[in-house]
Amino acid sequence: MKGRKEKNKNLVIRPPVVVVLGHVDHGKSSILERIKDLKITGKESGGITQHIGAYEIVEKGKKITFIDTPGHEAFSAMRSRGAKMADIAILVVAGEEGVKPQTKEAIGHIKKAEIPIIVAINKIDKPETNMEKVKRELAEQGILAESMGGKIPCLGTSAKTGKGIPELLELVLLVAEMEDLKADISKPAEGVVIESYLDANRGPTATLILKDGVLKKGDVLGTSSTFGKIRIIEDFQAKSIAQALPSMPVVVLGFETVPGIGERFKVFENIEKAKQEIKGLKWSKSQVFDIKPEQRVLNLVLKTDVLGSLEAIEEVLKEIPQEKVVLRILEGGVGEINESDVKLASGARAVIVGFRIKSNQIAGKLALRAGVRILNFELIYELAQTVRQLMEKRVEPETVKKSLGKVKVLAIFKTEKNRQIIGGRIVSGKILKGASLEIFRNEEKVGSGKIVTLKRDQNEVGQVENGKECGILYEGDVEIEEGDIFEVYIKERIKGEL
Repeated sequence: MKGRKEKNKNLVIRPPVVVVLGHVDHGKSSILERIKDLKITGKESGGITQHIGAYEIVEKGKKITFIDTPGHEAFSAMRSRGAKMADIAILVVAGEEGVKPQTKEAIGHIKKAEIPIIVAINKIDKPETNMEKVKRELAEQGILAESMGGKIPCLGTSAKTGKGIPELLELVLLVAEMEDLKADISKPAEGVVIESYLDANRGPTATLILKDGVLKKGDVLGTSSTFGKIRIIEDFQAKSIAQALPSMPVVVLGFETVPGIGERFKVFENIEKAKQEIKGLKWSKSQVFDIKPEQRVLNLVLKTDVLGSLEAIEEVLKEIPQEKVVLRILEGGVGEINESDVKLASGARAVIVGFRIKSNQIAGKLALRAGVRILNFELIYELAQTVRQLMEKRVEPETVKKSLGKVKVLAIFKTEKNRQIIGGRIVSGKILKGASLEIFRNEEKVGSGKIVTLKRDQNEVGQVENGKECGILYEGDVEIEEGDIFEVYIKERIKGEL
């Protein structure tokens, strides 16, 4: 009993880690902005949060950590991972729009993560908001509000006016208290990598959330793909701190290479033991595809701001059909576009695609000399759309036969070499000067040719419609007879599609 009591002394109440999920533009970032005056929306391209961030606030003397996950449909993998890292989920649904595809997707992630859910019906300041309708739509997805006899707390909020935000935070603290969230501060520190990227000046940089233990400057960290000794710990406001406590989001410098997002980390006694933990699951820079000789290929070099963006973009690009054109990512990495990227692209005739990053000056000049295209984007859906267009340009245009009409041969006026002047009546559709034709005799195809000229009342015309008679200068491989039927058509080249 004594041992158990001593062990329990090491358990402390830890702040809840809250994930905010929901459909794009339903107000997730705006709610967080209202909670702690976080100017997220203004900083992000197009008002969409582009990668996972973590923020800490204090409400009534108690801390809460928020993970803000992306809202665009391109980021389902990141939302899924975000839910798994959290203790509580806030599902944000716009009151005037209701349940949308990403709302359903978010509900699926929350259920899979098996964490408590709070529903915030946002934008209640708008007159078209209908909370009861939203609750009914949520009920159809298995989310039954307390007011409808269920167990899910559900309240109205307005990020614009601030209404409902204090009550939302109260609910979070209440649910956290019921969950009795504890951490063991005597254990070696461990937790999850929330975000990671390569800083041009500071090196591999990772955002971590601690689950157990106390993380200190000088600790040796290891994940499944990398290790290192902590040189700097910063809080979410970029202030240098000496240590991090459970549920605290921190930025850490000291990893040898960029760790993968979603990887678990823990503290080891020394570098050697951390090295032993690595299982070689490092981020793959090259994707290998089985390519058939007849298939066309679009080679890409993909560089992004952070690893989360890279992962999300690769997931989106996988959805592009590749039966006709194979999309091959020669290298995927984080950080600015450099000379080695250009050299790789030049040798493989690849296009360099950058997301929210720039090229260094040397790389830019080298690309210009080598004729390498560098395309930069701020929004993932625009990037994916452009890549799709580049792939479609590599698809061979199809030539299709478009049927125009039929002609019955009434008379033969003149024959010379492979040409004949004939009189005929259009029995269906229309015919055009310059169109091709197939000749049928007794319902059997006997040859082919084309219409060189068309005449009506001794005048040359471009086309003749159904029911009218005309003169035709025919050129072809068989001699025409009275009663033959011409099936007239043109060939059209249709733009290739994936």
